[in-house]
Amino acid sequence: MNRIVVSALAMLMGTGAMAQSMVGKPVDGAMGFQPAATELATEVHWLDSMVLVIITVIVLLVMGLLLVVILRYNSRSNPTPASFTHNTPVEVMWTLGPILVLIVIGAFSLPALFKQQEFPQPDVLIKVTGNQWYWSYEYPTEGISFDAQMVGNAATVTAEDEAAGVRPFVLNDAMRAKLVAAGYNRDEFLLATDEAVVVPVGKIVVMQVTAADVIHSWAMPAFGVKQDGVPGRIAQLWFKADVVGTYFGQCSELCGNYHAYMPITVKVVTDAEYATWLAAKKAG
Repeated sequence: MNRIVVSALAMLMGTGAMAQSMVGKPVDGAMGFQPAATELATEVHWLDSMVLVIITVIVLLVMGLLLVVILRYNSRSNPTPASFTHNTPVEVMWTLGPILVLIVIGAFSLPALFKQQEFPQPDVLIKVTGNQWYWSYEYPTEGISFDAQMVGNAATVTAEDEAAGVRPFVLNDAMRAKLVAAGYNRDEFLLATDEAVVVPVGKIVVMQVTAADVIHSWAMPAFGVKQDGVPGRIAQLWFKADVVGTYFGQCSELCGNYHAYMPITVKVVTDAEYATWLAAKKAG
């Protein structure tokens, strides 16, 4: 009976995920960051835009000065060059100018960095372990754990799948059907995992990240977080997702032959859905 409950819940959550936003897959013609789903990501995006404006102004200023020098002080326009070697006001300006720019950038970037590294009291604690080439998750306060394999790698292809035409790491019609059966869209190959990290919306999640073999990196761009998992060490990251939906990330540290087949899937759900998921996991 427990298996039936778990299977029914998996199908329910998969169907709900398809109806919700799916963030993190490639979009034709798109540029820029993925939509921000956390305050941390929003601050990173704003900081990037601010720095882009600053460096654009600097580039235009330097190009303008170069153009003035080329046109005003070439040998034809200025056949008799000046003989002085110093200009104190100019030297003061080009010294103080960069200092002021760095102070402005630091005044906004350092608080954002400190916020990422100052860990609040978690509502949900998750331990993440990188393996070659899948992720293991443990909710220590809830007593549950599971492995998350990419849908379509060899570990997720059963004898029934092979009979239906599914081949590991090969995107064909049978693999697309397998993705749909797992609750994903047909174009989410290499992104979807057989088990997803499930967290409640609007709650603080702290992740303890490590690795079992080589260095991996748990990265979720929409959350504005990325943390290397180093064997024998435990590092941390935190986020508070504000938008219900399914989010895709990837291992972002070259970790071996199948590094490209180590995706991350996080489902942000309501409190009620999270409680139901926890109960089903514990029952299973």
